[in-house]
Amino acid sequence: MKKIMNVNKAVALRISELLLQKGMTLYRLERNSGLSHSRLGCIMGEKNKTVTLSTVMLVAQGFNMSLIEFLDSSYFDFDKLEIN
Repeated sequence: MKKIMNVNKAVALRISELLLQKGMTLYRLERNSGLSHSRLGCIMGEKNKTVTLSTVMLVAQGFNMSLIEFLDSSYFDFDKLEIN
């Protein structure tokens, strides 16, 4: 089966989903997580193939959730991701 997305895309999709669910803006996430506008812009614009674990942890913190809660999504199903 062909993998359909890279890890960065999965993270970007999850961020978009949570922003909608929580009624948050990307700016609010930046403020809550301490991540720069450019770093989140690279994730959301899919300019990288991967994203670091520490960045994902900060994103989860920005949503006031644990890393496990953030990763609890079908976007992160192993059979859908290109892992390299």
